[in-house]
Amino acid sequence: MDELRLDGLHERHPGLTPALSQCYAEAASVCLSRHHQPPVTMAVNHSGISESRVVNFDIPDARVSNAHANEIDATEIGAYGLSLAAIEAVAGLVAVRRAETLTGADWYIAPSGTDTEDLETCIRLEVSGISAGGSRDVNSRLSKKVAQAARGNSNLPAIAAVVGFKVLEVAISPLGA
Repeated sequence: MDELRLDGLHERHPGLTPALSQCYAEAASVCLSRHHQPPVTMAVNHSGISESRVVNFDIPDARVSNAHANEIDATEIGAYGLSLAAIEAVAGLVAVRRAETLTGADWYIAPSGTDTEDLETCIRLEVSGISAGGSRDVNSRLSKKVAQAARGNSNLPAIAAVVGFKVLEVAISPLGA
């Protein structure tokens, strides 16, 4: 089974630094370890297709857990890491830059290897995460995030992704789908 790789995101996503990549992997490990032991199998639902992917993560020690003790922040940050790994795995898209406020998105993404000097070739990615809840909760949040992207101050296409840490699911939807 293919893997969602949290390690080395910065090596594949030119918009990430090593420190940010490590922070995302740490937060994701804290969020996953609230409910599970590694490795886990996550469903990645996109374009009407569901794929199963293995996620390996380190069990966080006390220092890592303490650094990510704010559940809301850890869930958001961990969702960045898992959603970027998922969009890379299923669509070959990578983070190239953080999005500006009011664009209705968190990241600009583009196909791996794309020259990203001109953001007009990019896609906006809106990300969210939920710590608990089931598929219905993930899909409800996804609808809200698609609507948020639609209201954004940008004419670029958009994708929304929601990570459900307890239900082990990443739901991805393009705007207008």
